[in-house]
Amino acid sequence: MNTVAAYAAPAANAPLERTTVPRRPVGEHDVLIEIKYAGICHSDIHQARNGWGEGIFPMVPGHEIAGVVTETGSSVTKFTVGDRVGVGCFVDSCRTCSFCEQGLEQYCTGGGSIPTYNGLGRDGEPTYGGYSTHIVVDENYTVRIPDSLPLDVAAPLLCAGITLYSPLVHWKAGPGKKVAIVGLGGLGHMGVKIAHALGAEVTVLSQTLRKQEDGLKLGADHFHATSDPETFQKLAGTFDLIVSTVSAPLDFSAYLSLLKTDGTLVNVGAPEEPVSLNLFSLINARRTLAGSMIGGIAETQEMLDFCAEHGLGSEIELIRADQINEAYERVLKSDVRYRFVIDASTI
Repeated sequence: MNTVAAYAAPAANAPLERTTVPRRPVGEHDVLIEIKYAGICHSDIHQARNGWGEGIFPMVPGHEIAGVVTETGSSVTKFTVGDRVGVGCFVDSCRTCSFCEQGLEQYCTGGGSIPTYNGLGRDGEPTYGGYSTHIVVDENYTVRIPDSLPLDVAAPLLCAGITLYSPLVHWKAGPGKKVAIVGLGGLGHMGVKIAHALGAEVTVLSQTLRKQEDGLKLGADHFHATSDPETFQKLAGTFDLIVSTVSAPLDFSAYLSLLKTDGTLVNVGAPEEPVSLNLFSLINARRTLAGSMIGGIAETQEMLDFCAEHGLGSEIELIRADQINEAYERVLKSDVRYRFVIDASTI
């Protein structure tokens, strides 16, 4: 067992601080990754502050990891030392349930996928995430980052990118489809980029017009403020697909009214509070309210290759590790455009 430097929340709601955590020895099918960059996801804040409950502390957040392989296990065939790789939201699953066999490991029913942090590994030990210098991961849960993608802008793709790519592809965003992205933050800005690259007509629905110029530059065709009641009247029955990225409760009936008949509203944001729903907003136009959670390993690799082909990286602000707590507060104030990324060399 080796120890590596990391930033951890010692308890719920406590500021993150520099510490060390154990990493298992490199096993037969493992790769040792020197972490170069780690993105800060809003879900890191939810979990470090125990907003979703059941937190395991001390907690090292981080599931948007980009780095370089520095050691491989004796039976590793997919990677060699020096390869540019990424690790996303989970590091293992049962591998035998129908979902794992379909490449949908994120929906594993054989005990659930093992999260990159705030979980328990097969050995029963806590998992620690990407706010650290190194991580050991099974090669089958590691993805290759194409050479044309800089590692710093690629890191957030391991959550923000795949979280939007998966529902956009599943619900067939593309030419002839009108797609709305709710919220222009770390998730939403990647949704705009990906939906545009897929060929859809893209609209941003944001609380105000403050980010309108950014949204149009990122690939949106239209931008509307949801704080204006006229928006919901003007856009009623417009969209084939709406993807909501916000982590606050919405008036779902109002947003569902923006869908065409047979349209779908997919929620990828995860509010801590329950939401209410008038079912007539679904019934009256055969609309669907759905959810989506990241993507499987194969789809994550597909997403990275797609982003490389289309020159899509996250818009980032690079920070030192000692700025993590400040970054958390700024995320909560929506004061980042659009993803904080930690330079792991500063850990």
